[in-house]
Amino acid sequence: MNRVVITGFGVVSPIGNDADTFLTSLKEGTNGIGPITKFDAEETGIHVAGEVKEFPLEKYFTKKDTKRMEMFSIYGIHAALDALAMANISIDEIDTDRFGVIVGSGIGGLPTIQDQVTRMNAKGAQRVSPMFVPLSIVNMVSGNIAMRVGAKGVCYSPVTACATGTNAIGEAFRNIKHGYSDLILAGGSEATICEIGIAGFASLTALTTEEDPNRASIPFDNERSGFVMGEGAGVVMLESLEHAQKRGATILAEVVGYGATCDAYHMTAPNPDGSGAGKAIKQALTEANIKAKQVGYVNAHGTSTPTNDGAEATAIQYGLGDSYLETYVSSTKSMTGHLLGAAGGVEAIATILALQHQFIPPNINVNEQDPSINLNVVKNTSIPATFEYALSDSLGFGGHNAVILMKKWGEEK
Repeated sequence: MNRVVITGFGVVSPIGNDADTFLTSLKEGTNGIGPITKFDAEETGIHVAGEVKEFPLEKYFTKKDTKRMEMFSIYGIHAALDALAMANISIDEIDTDRFGVIVGSGIGGLPTIQDQVTRMNAKGAQRVSPMFVPLSIVNMVSGNIAMRVGAKGVCYSPVTACATGTNAIGEAFRNIKHGYSDLILAGGSEATICEIGIAGFASLTALTTEEDPNRASIPFDNERSGFVMGEGAGVVMLESLEHAQKRGATILAEVVGYGATCDAYHMTAPNPDGSGAGKAIKQALTEANIKAKQVGYVNAHGTSTPTNDGAEATAIQYGLGDSYLETYVSSTKSMTGHLLGAAGGVEAIATILALQHQFIPPNINVNEQDPSINLNVVKNTSIPATFEYALSDSLGFGGHNAVILMKKWGEEK
């Protein structure tokens, strides 16, 4: 079996579109949530979102690219190219048949779907754009990344709602671990802040109607009232340790465990007994052959919905057993909002940075922790910490649970 390491990452998010800005924002507890500017959201009853700001389109794209790709593909490509650059990989020096892409999206090109259905209803079926399908289908984020970087190995896009990014990284980890690939770009991308996206989640009463950005995404707070829609992408470069060392790569962290389960319980609500996600945590620990008490930090799914946060707290207790109060917990969605299929990718990067720099990102804007949530939540301000292992977990509509376990880089297992 191969050991699997991370040698680069790229991020597009409401709190930064490059590694340095993202790290600073995590340490400082920057709130990336603000009023919706992408469309007039008044009729939806929703006021705020975690929008990407000052996206550097010109770094890798021209205006023409925006006509041939949806923003979820563009965000994903940007993050992938940054990951490739950080990993210092020359395509000419690797076996591209063993270079893969596993990057997913929860929904894909929803703005295009909205626009083209509206166009069809107004002007007729013959006026639907020939680019409708290639712009909107989920798998195009992986396909477009592969075309841009020349990856000819495994290439697909998992779709497990809000667990997508974590499942993508976990599946890439297993693929390399078992020797099918040398290196894989993995993660998630999403760009669904549009009228139908906001209206759809609002009709589920899943989104907060809070107008104050500092009281909108407040995971584990007693006054949490729903999640805040976010957008962006998080992509990591995974390699076999042998491949990375052979080319003299700088290693950021090691992936040592993965768990994936299904609640088989409800379309949108997690099982309140925490067993589904809790078993995924246990699977990751078993694969890594470590004890729960060795986990220093959990980057929680923490959506800020009453249903999720309570069930997730129970799941963390289920997965970590008696040691759960010794483990720091925070939800970086308090800063970014909920990036849906991209959440797992962006949160994996937050976890990597926490391991590298030995700090715990804060769960900002918690005034009073829900007394029923018995977790060691790091509130409002980041703290220094010494720890070797960290978990990032994601829970998706449909009962999907995904967990990755990462280790601070060191030669010895």
